Amino acid sequence: MLLADIENNSLNRLSRYREGLRVFAALDEQRRISADMLRMAAASIGQFANEAVKHGAEEIHLFATSAVRDASNADEFAQAIFDETGLVLTICSGDTEAELSFLGATRGCPSGMIDIGGGSTEIVIGDANAINTGMSLQMGAVRLFRMFPVADSVSAQQVIDYARSLLAPHKEKYLAYPAKEWIGVGGTFTTSAAFVQRKPWDDRTNTHGFRLSLNDVLAAIDMLAPMPLEDRVKLPFLQPQRADIIVHGLCILAGCMQELDLSEMIVSEHGNLEGYLKKHYLDNTNL
Repeated sequence: MLLADIENNSLNRLSRYREGLRVFAALDEQRRISADMLRMAAASIGQFANEAVKHGAEEIHLFATSAVRDASNADEFAQAIFDETGLVLTICSGDTEAELSFLGATRGCPSGMIDIGGGSTEIVIGDANAINTGMSLQMGAVRLFRMFPVADSVSAQQVIDYARSLLAPHKEKYLAYPAKEWIGVGGTFTTSAAFVQRKPWDDRTNTHGFRLSLNDVLAAIDMLAPMPLEDRVKLPFLQPQRADIIVHGLCILAGCMQELDLSEMIVSEHGNLEGYLKKHYLDNTNL
């Protein structure tokens, strides 16, 4: 949850709250969100809504992305949340999710953006005036974790190759656009920034704006892919809740960077939450 003030056509970020529920991981073979996850998500959202009201929020918006978009019982999920909180859930399309992340993370100049989530990855290029190309690909860190076991550099390379294969049919549209910078959004990027700098994972200093190189990403994969999970969770610069899926996120990132010929990316802590507020409350998005 992002709590923000909107004043004088400006977005002032006040505080951010996060709870990692992994809704995508709760999808069964019929693509149904489990009953336990319905209850957990509704309870968490209710707590967030109460926190927002306590801090003076006048309006509360609620939207869902890839995991709920994929679910066959998305309506049941939305109803459970409404029954618990009274909030109406908007389920974003892949195109909308890509647009929101781009608006939230970029600064107006011709830019590219990659947002790696649990179920999907959004890749967008454009500027303050318009999005040139944007799409949502069915490769997220949790999704590929469930599809491809990784125990060494060889199996990690298979995940990289898979990510490249999904992006390859579309890459020429991105390569043709003169992006001045590429921005990275999502937990894979912020976790990688801490990992590369060998700083505690919950230390947010020097995360936003950190320049993450392809060499850094490949070195992290080489180190983490063969490492048992019980050893990964002990690393002070790796968020324990991401220890199981971080290699898959890094492989998606490496595949995207290799396919788009990117030597580095700029890590952003801003994303679709900021983009949602910009789109709905500001006269323009060039911030």
